[in-house]
Amino acid sequence: MTAESTAAGHPGVRSRSQHQRRRRIVQAAAALASRGGVEAMQMRTVAERAGVALGTLYRYFPSKMDLVVAVVSEEMDTLEGSLERRPPRSATAAGRAVEVLMRATRGLMREPELADALIRSLLLSDVKTDFGNRMTGLLARATGTDPGEGEETRALLRSLGSVWVMEMIEMLRGHSTNEEIQARLEIAAARLLADL
Repeated sequence: MTAESTAAGHPGVRSRSQHQRRRRIVQAAAALASRGGVEAMQMRTVAERAGVALGTLYRYFPSKMDLVVAVVSEEMDTLEGSLERRPPRSATAAGRAVEVLMRATRGLMREPELADALIRSLLLSDVKTDFGNRMTGLLARATGTDPGEGEETRALLRSLGSVWVMEMIEMLRGHSTNEEIQARLEIAAARLLADL
């Protein structure tokens, strides 16, 4: 029995290897973006770094923007894992929301080139992402609200996430410090989430 027929007989083996291959591709793309932004994420270079054929890369990610979206999703997974291990502890909903956003800021700013690539892709990409919904969900869990309980609550949480994206742009341009961003987020959160 060959390895191929064994894998075909056990779908879990095949999907695990596909998952590992996809993960290698996303990690290679993130590593390249962290050194040179989106421009460094040339599909051929990503494929070489991940150890896959170019055709295989395109089967997983039909375009560069699809790949960038996958990197964004990976960063969101990392943030979610961090929040599960160490939930925000502020006494107020607004304080917990700011903790989430500042943790995201610190995580992204460890790799400023990658942060720039991810933020720009969110703003410029025609590819649909679930970033806004995921960030809204993270803020909802941190604040102890149910985003499904009302359109207004969801809109307020999403608005706070949008404020954070704009603050990240200012930081990446060198126009704001961590402390300035945190102070402005605290004001925005206190106003937007006053009734939570």
